[in-house]
Amino acid sequence: MLLTPSRRNVLAGLGATALTVGCVTAQRQARKPNIVVILADDMGWSDIGPYGSEIATPTLDALAAGGLTSTRFYNTAKCYTTRAALLTGVYQHEAGIGGTISNYDEPITRGPYQGFLHPEVPTLAEMLRPAGYRSYHAGKWHVGEREQHWPLKRGFDRSFGLISGATSYYEVLQEDGRRRVMTLDDVPWTPPARGFYATDAYSEAAARYVREHARTAPDAPFFLYLAYTAPHWPLHAPAEAIERYLDVYSVGWDAIHAARSTRARALGKLAEASPAPRPTDVPAWADVTDKALWVRRMATHAAMVEIMDRGIGEVVSAIRASGQLDNTLILFLSDNGASHENIARRNLDQPGAVVGDRRSFQGFEAPWAWASNAPLRGTKESMFEGGLNTPFIAHWPAGIAPGSQTAEPCHLVDIAPTALALAGLSPTARAAEAPALRGTDLRPIFAGGKAPARELFFELQRKKALIAGDWKALQPSRDAPWMLFKVASDPPEQTDLAGAEPARLAAMQASWLTTAQQIGVQA
Repeated sequence: MLLTPSRRNVLAGLGATALTVGCVTAQRQARKPNIVVILADDMGWSDIGPYGSEIATPTLDALAAGGLTSTRFYNTAKCYTTRAALLTGVYQHEAGIGGTISNYDEPITRGPYQGFLHPEVPTLAEMLRPAGYRSYHAGKWHVGEREQHWPLKRGFDRSFGLISGATSYYEVLQEDGRRRVMTLDDVPWTPPARGFYATDAYSEAAARYVREHARTAPDAPFFLYLAYTAPHWPLHAPAEAIERYLDVYSVGWDAIHAARSTRARALGKLAEASPAPRPTDVPAWADVTDKALWVRRMATHAAMVEIMDRGIGEVVSAIRASGQLDNTLILFLSDNGASHENIARRNLDQPGAVVGDRRSFQGFEAPWAWASNAPLRGTKESMFEGGLNTPFIAHWPAGIAPGSQTAEPCHLVDIAPTALALAGLSPTARAAEAPALRGTDLRPIFAGGKAPARELFFELQRKKALIAGDWKALQPSRDAPWMLFKVASDPPEQTDLAGAEPARLAAMQASWLTTAQQIGVQA
């Protein structure tokens, strides 16, 4: 993909401070690396430039060029289950969020489906504290609605953001029978009536925490968890940002899907397999009558991604200004694939609403989710790659060579043991009641090595999957037959090999069941 001037500038800025892998300064030797985890929400696999997107993402382009990208990095296909696993390093059921988030006024019933993080299962912030880390959270929380489960109660030193799952980007709306609340350092906080846009507010808070840390604790390492709500519905963005993309998406989802798939292959992100075809519930663009409405939906989604990228750039600039960019591991990923959800059925649009403005409450739905996840099959909440496989960027000049790429199967539960290893802490130094970490240290993969032989387990809403090396077995719904794919060479999952490999499938099903029983998955 051609670099725009803005992309070149960001890349030059990052490269100006990059050092050759293995060249360790005295400052690095004296201070443990900072760790920054940036999580997008409902972002499709090909929604950013390094994975084939037409959306302007110069910051992420530069981080990818200066670090590592992965074609097989997995989440849990759902927002809160991904957050539970990421923050704890164990499967979401072990963390207490195997199902939905329980409301703040519901009676507490302990177990794998209690709907908030188990107090005895430590978060990354709590795990890193013994190594002297200060921890900061900005953005979406969504792993505990009750006050006793908010960020500062779970190890963070500062926090600003949305406790709940989703709301307007311009205000906090109370809808669907659940309390929505934003907090500042665990105190309820109300956005100003004018001039507030959530994505910018989260970026500004994260950058401010970096600057304050550099001023007040210059010798201490930090952990920053920046969890955007973007580009999760509702589709909200400034009009001028939306208008820049209207012509881009006037060609429709068929053309965008094809173009992204072609670019993904050119970038080395797609094996020589056919991209996932248009699903039967998605009409051909030529048959769509209300094209202007659909174009505006995707243009708003793109604007939200671009604004998020710009905010990440502000955070990177703050880290660079502190002199710590070379000593900081920055990880970027999405909590699940693009969302197929039709929220227009909630009838929350206000009179005069135009998609993208604060009066509207819309999603971009299944057709654009298919294009957004190109070339993969499936969307959010699916066990197919389009639900589980996230774009992943790791930038760390001290430990990752520029332009690296891996196809090793990795999982977001790997982030916790990697962070502990960087902090010089043992992953086994845990309370007796806390489950053992499920992941593996990613540093060998950062250096171009292999992942250890292991299996990756998935369960969501009685949908099931297991990954073992090149292979993936999945049951797309509770009553559907199991399927088997060699995803290493068939990432769009077009050739079901269940009939050709019955013994392999049976072994993977049995292994899935063993883990499910161990962690308390409901039948």
